[in-house]
Amino acid sequence: MLSDVARLMRTVFDRRVRDIGLTRAQWLVLTRLYRRPGASQTELAVMLEIDRASAGRMLDRMQKNGWVERHADSEDRRINRLYLTDDARRAHKAMWAIAEATVDDALAPLTTRERDQFTRLAARVKGQLQSLAGTNGS
Repeated sequence: MLSDVARLMRTVFDRRVRDIGLTRAQWLVLTRLYRRPGASQTELAVMLEIDRASAGRMLDRMQKNGWVERHADSEDRRINRLYLTDDARRAHKAMWAIAEATVDDALAPLTTRERDQFTRLAARVKGQLQSLAGTNGS
């Protein structure tokens, strides 16, 4: 059930952000780099659970389209640090509004009390899974 809900949420969200010109891969990059500006290409690949070469190709396209900037690391010139451009930050803001609307639409059948309860229960399950996975909040 959880898998179905997550998949359907992504599907609805994907369709909605497509209207502002974003693919799933792009919105995932925007989200990760918004949360972790200055991440390296390797770190981004790990966050996206893809190989470095795939991340590199995606970043090349996003840089060419004016979404991402690469800056050499101040201590190791072999490492590029990744940053969102102003255009990408504006797209992220629009995307975030769409995300909030999508969640609101998905939870519309629930009362305010049921929404609060759902949020608390989902957070407990997430915490348990993070404990089992040995992570601290990702």
